[in-house]
This record gives sequence, C-alpha cells and structure tokens, in this order.
Amino acid sequence: MLLGRTANGLYWMSRYIERAENMARLVDAGVRLALTRAAGSTEEWNSVLMSAGADQAFAAAGHECTQANVADFLLRDPANPSSVMSSFETARNNARMVRTALTRETWESINEAWMSLKRMLARPVDERDLPRVLDAIKRETALIRGAFHGTMLRNEIFDFSQIGTFVERADNTARIIDVKYYVLLPSVSWVGSSLDNYQWESILRSVSAHRSYRWEYEAEYVPTNIADFLVLNRRMPRSLSFCYHNMVDSLRYLVDAYGERPNCIATAENTLEKLRGSTIRDVFEIGLHEFLADFIRDNNRLGEEIAADYRFY
Repeated sequence: MLLGRTANGLYWMSRYIERAENMARLVDAGVRLALTRAAGSTEEWNSVLMSAGADQAFAAAGHECTQANVADFLLRDPANPSSVMSSFETARNNARMVRTALTRETWESINEAWMSLKRMLARPVDERDLPRVLDAIKRETALIRGAFHGTMLRNEIFDFSQIGTFVERADNTARIIDVKYYVLLPSVSWVGSSLDNYQWESILRSVSAHRSYRWEYEAEYVPTNIADFLVLNRRMPRSLSFCYHNMVDSLRYLVDAYGERPNCIATAENTLEKLRGSTIRDVFEIGLHEFLADFIRDNNRLGEEIAADYRFY
C-alpha cells in the first residue's frame, strides 16, 4: 500500500495540473462571454472570479474588475494560490516529492511545462496575446497528460493521480458552466435568442467541446442539449458524468488492490447514480445553478473524504 504522503503528493500533483488548465479555461470563457456585450464587461469578469472562487481575494487586493486585472490575478498573481503559475509551482513541488513514483517522461514534461510557463508569465500578459497564452497553457497540460497516459503503469500510483484529476475536472467543469448563470442576460426575453445561444457556444468552446457537440447532436446550439452534453454525456471527456465514471472506476481499483472499502467510495457512487438517474429536464426543473451548486458542494466533500480515508498526511 502506498504511503499516505505519496498518495497525497500524486493526488494533489494531478489536481493542481488540472486546476492550472481549468483556470486558463475560465479566463477563456470570460474573454468569449465579454464579446457578447456591447458595453463594458465588468459583469462577465466578476462572474469568472465568482466561479473561480476568487472574488473575495480579488476584492481584498483592491483591484478594479477589468479584463486585464482579472486575467493577471487568475494567471500569474503569486498572492492567488489557485492562479495558473501558483498551481504549477504546487504541482511541480508535489511531483518532485513523489519523483520516484513517476516515469522520467512524466517528470520531465511537468518540469518543462513549469519552466515554459514561468518565462511566459514573467510579466503581465498583453490583451492581444491572451488567446495565444491561454492556448499555450492548455497545450502544456495536454503534453503532461500524454506523457502520463503513455508511460505510467496502471497501478495505485496511476489511480490516485486519476482520482485527483477527475475530482478537480468535475469541479471546474461545473464552475465553467455556472459562469453562464452568473452572467445575466439583458432581460428574460433574451432567453433563446442569438445572444443566449452565442454565450452557450462560448461555453462549449472554452471546454474544447465545440466540434464534438456538433458530432453528437447535429443541431443548432440549444441550451438544453449543451447542458446535457456537459453534465450527463458519458463520452464527453470533460462532462460531470465522464469524470465520475472514471473516478469511481479508479476508486474501485483501489478497493481491489487494498481489500478495503472506505466511505468515499459510497459518496462517489451516490453522485454517479444521481447523474445516471437524471435527465437534463430533471436538472432544469431543479434549476441548473442550484444543481451545480449542490454538485460542487458534494464534490468538495468527496475530496475531503478521500484525504481522510487514505490518510493524506
């Protein structure tokens, strides 16, 4: 059985790599949603901060809520522990701590990504360069993922890393979808309009699901279909359902490996059953924002239970 300290390092290494990518995706969602407004985009950027859980820290720093300030805070501010640069620093420190549990290719891809982003984010990012920088962050994390999946043995080291990835990804996908619900349309009459549909399309693009959505639905951008794709579709790699199917699989592999069935398994299975047993109509009847808020709360509780059950100390 892995030492709790090693399992902790693998789990948080993967969570922070995923967090760095998803913070870039939240900024990307803000950029795209801001384009739907003819006037100022303060509301969109405040929604991004709220979805990132960084609104209070940002306000405490006394910054004005502009694209430049929010992007800088979420990408490179050392005072923000969840910024892309802070996340990569933490991921690399955890990877170094569990270096002997990783293949050479995985460690080198993490270290090279850290060095590349340190150079790229050494100074505030010019607004014109923001799309390029966001793409580069997503590309670096994809290279890490490719090295990891291509070289790691599928043992408990792999499972703890996967669990960390999918706990974080589920949280962040829910938050990205929720950005749309923090951004109020000019009035209820805009629901179903071209503006409403463009905002939903922007959410799809921010999670790299634009083309795969068209493959799956062969239809226009219908909010219920988009929400169904990102919440309940088992084949979409950033959906809540996909995350929980993979997370439960990894937790069950740990049960087989260790012969123990801790409490966190039941928590994860309950959430998976809730997703399996729901239709998107059920979700909208509850209220998408309310559904996502409950999901984020339950997902956070699962993370705490995993840490306790596998003695992450």
